Amino acid sequence: MAKYSVDQTHSEIGFELKHMMVSKVKGTFDSYSAEVEAEDLTDLTTASISFKIDVASINTRNEDRDNHLKSQDFFDVEKYPTVDFTSTSITKDGDDYKVTGDLTIIGETKPVTFDVEFGGKGTDPWGGEVYGFEATGKFNREDFGLTWNAPLETGGVLVGKDVKIKVELELNPA
Repeated sequence: MAKYSVDQTHSEIGFELKHMMVSKVKGTFDSYSAEVEAEDLTDLTTASISFKIDVASINTRNEDRDNHLKSQDFFDVEKYPTVDFTSTSITKDGDDYKVTGDLTIIGETKPVTFDVEFGGKGTDPWGGEVYGFEATGKFNREDFGLTWNAPLETGGVLVGKDVKIKVELELNPA
């Protein structure tokens, strides 16, 4: 098994969810680490994947909102500083993949499946191998104990339940 590292200058972990039932809030986690091992990254079914996300690096481009998300109302970063993902199965789905794994948020672990598209393999200007992937998935934040919300006078709630995740990865042999 070969090890691969994430080129963080060409990768991103992003999320979005509904705000006030009518628009979306988007954000990223700017600090994370990953371990990827595979016999051959052009066949992702041979891989083992794990991520550790530094929750304090959450960035929604609004400092007050970011601080609220770091508080005990949401992620409680003092007690739970990371969000973790470890793959448990990877299957081929046409030209793409289904990556299922254990996602742990504020101490709650649940299975989540990501649709993963292989973007291709290339060679950088210095002769190094480069692999590209895009993963998308969705989960209900309340399943992980992220239940804070506020009712709206017009009906509905301030924060939506469904969190959409989009991960753009560029990997290089370690």
